[in-house]
Parts: sequence; C-alpha cells; structure tokens
Amino acid sequence: MRVLGIDPGLRNMGWGVIDVSGTRLAHVANGICHSDSGDLAQRLLSLHGQLTDVLARFQPDTAAVEHTFVNKDGVATLKLGQARGIALLVPAQAGLAVGEYAPNAVKKTVVGVGHAAKEQIQHMVRLHLPGVALAGPDAADALAVAICHAHHVQSSGRLEAALARAAR
Repeated sequence: MRVLGIDPGLRNMGWGVIDVSGTRLAHVANGICHSDSGDLAQRLLSLHGQLTDVLARFQPDTAAVEHTFVNKDGVATLKLGQARGIALLVPAQAGLAVGEYAPNAVKKTVVGVGHAAKEQIQHMVRLHLPGVALAGPDAADALAVAICHAHHVQSSGRLEAALARAAR
C-alpha cells in the first residue's frame, strides 16, 4: 500500500509518500509545495497544481491530512483552513480515501508523546525510514502523517479481521 501524507500550509505544504508492506515502511519521496505571497486564489491554485502533480507522479493508494489548529489570529486560521481544503480536495479528486489526524495523534503515534517538538518528529521519522533525506520540517511532518495513517489502517484492519473471526 502506498500512502501520501500531507501537512497543510499556505506558504509551505509538506508531502511525503511511503510504501507499507505488512509492518515494513519504506520511504518513497517527500517534498514541499510552495506558494509565494500574493493573491490568495492564485496561491491556492498553485498548491492544487503542485499537489496534483505529486499524486500523478507517485500514485498513492490512500492519503492522510493533518488537522489544523485554531490560533489567536482568525484570518491566518481561515487561510490555513483553505490550504487544508486543497490538501483534502486533491486526493479526493483522485478517488482516494483520505484520513484525517489531529497533530497530537500524529505525534503520539510516531514519537510516543502528543506534545513532541519538531526535532523529535524529524528524529523519529528518520528512525522509521532509515536513510531518508528530509526536504524540510514540513515534509517530515507529512511523512509522520503518512506513518500515522499506515499504523491506523493496519490496526483497523486487524480489528475488523478479529471481529469477523469472533462473529463466526
């Protein structure tokens, strides 16, 4: 199974692709979609195009997006929410199921604690994916989202199998 993780951002939208085979994770690629300052509509269009290219190039089977947090600046939160909309829309347009995870859930899955620092996330991503060259902190976060999704998909699959066996 190939998983695309997305860390939404209006200026820098991180993405990471991993392959999952049983309990094995393998890094495929990671990067950052950039949008320059300027007209919001053009920035969103740019992010949409770049993320669409990522999907076309790497052909993931499923995707996951990190939830955004609400901060004191309402305008910034709304803009981030619009970028998150792009992060949800592009995989959905490709027909993929899209998982959504809170930042604390991603950190807890990858690092073991829900309030981990960026450096801890990067360190643990490197441990999960040996030899990975991270394109930046946003790409590391996106890979963490992909790892989180892989674990949750596997866990739910095991749960469904156990429930099916119990129902017999």
